[in-house]
Amino acid sequence: READVVLKYLREQCGAKKIGVIGFCWGGAAVQHLMLKNPHIKTGVSLYGVIRFFEDRSNLLHPTFFIFAEKDDHIPLEQVTLLEQKLKQNCKVDYEIKIYPGQTHGFVHRKREDINPQDKPYIEEGRRDMINWLNKYL
Repeated sequence: READVVLKYLREQCGAKKIGVIGFCWGGAAVQHLMLKNPHIKTGVSLYGVIRFFEDRSNLLHPTFFIFAEKDDHIPLEQVTLLEQKLKQNCKVDYEIKIYPGQTHGFVHRKREDINPQDKPYIEEGRRDMINWLNKYL
């Protein structure tokens, strides 16, 4: 309900024509929920969103980009594979699932001081991919 109020405000008070959402971790799950339910959002990016809450829901309304980490302790790759299978079966809109090798949960939004040199290219790639997806649909 909170998202509905914010979206209405953005459309009516700010004149927003195209709205996209981004969510990290729990927010990534919220993005998936919005992509399943809200007709006013044009696209979304879900970063390491918990999948288990949506195992039976995969008919997205809007293009959605899913970013996952290969070595995520919270989201096993088996869940990602299952999500991809369900999307292939049920989804009629554009979507992409990308798994970044060697990365762990939270890698895209790490602070500068927490970035290992070997992870930096994947962090930068994830950020670029996110922006490119939004630019494609907004």
